[in-house]
Amino acid sequence: MKLRFLGTNSQVGDCPTLYATDRDTYLVQGWKIFANDVLTQLTLSEGETAVEVPTELFEHLEKDGLPSGGLKRLEDPLMVLTPGGTYVVQGRAVTDHEALAQMSIPDYESVVEVSKAAITALLEEPRGADLQRRAQPAL
Repeated sequence: MKLRFLGTNSQVGDCPTLYATDRDTYLVQGWKIFANDVLTQLTLSEGETAVEVPTELFEHLEKDGLPSGGLKRLEDPLMVLTPGGTYVVQGRAVTDHEALAQMSIPDYESVVEVSKAAITALLEEPRGADLQRRAQPAL
């Protein structure tokens, strides 16, 4: 899998990062999720995981020719807005050694692969309560 760096919102190279691939997908590198209250709200299929990233990370989609202005929808189960104002992004866990070798991934981060079509759908105008998809705060 060939990667094209789209961007990060960090000065250090090992923080949440967005890549485009040669497979019409995006790789989202983000923080591993350990909060049970968030994990219990996700339905992860075998081979899937989720990462947490700052919302600003998706501004880098503009470098791949997608419209600027950020995400306009949240779609279950792909993306959830946390009470802390970050996104939880769900996708296939990246295990491709060639792809992983092109990244600097600390132990507290992981990488998910999401289809370009799924991300593009999130850029469409919201319909109804799409933006209401939020992680519930812990009680």
